[in-house]
Amino acid sequence: MAKSGYKSISRIDTPAKRTHGWYVRVYFNRTMHSKFFSDSVYGGSDEALQEAIRYRNELEKKIGKPRTDRHVVTASPRNQSGVIGVQRKVKRSKTRHGKISESEVYEVTWNPEPNVIRRTSVSIDRYGEEEAFRRACKIRQEKEREMYGRELQALDSVTKPPSPPASSE
Repeated sequence: MAKSGYKSISRIDTPAKRTHGWYVRVYFNRTMHSKFFSDSVYGGSDEALQEAIRYRNELEKKIGKPRTDRHVVTASPRNQSGVIGVQRKVKRSKTRHGKISESEVYEVTWNPEPNVIRRTSVSIDRYGEEEAFRRACKIRQEKEREMYGRELQALDSVTKPPSPPASSE
């Protein structure tokens, strides 16, 4: 959280340049939106802050970002599945006899509250590639509704699971 007490709003005080005001920066879907609210233009620090808050709230609504003080995860260049919080993995575990067992899964991750990570997995071996992917996407969508009050990405925007990685045999 910024020193202003408001997410995405920072105080700028540079006496040497006679710059005093509030700086709004909203990052969403790989795009940064920013605007400076000068104390002198808005009639003081408190008035400039109120205008910055109003601008931030309207901007978030306009670009489709949920109004929350939490971090909102969106597109990532590392995402291979095309769905935020869903990834294909090989899960390794020990059997009761001490042997290592491997199974392919779609792992779903989410943050129900700050600094808490939750995850679950859907077995590809049990449900098949497409059904496991569909179930994982549905779980992620339910968790987004719980965290943000709505989904960030519609299920129909991703039509099929990504191709499984080529085997190294």
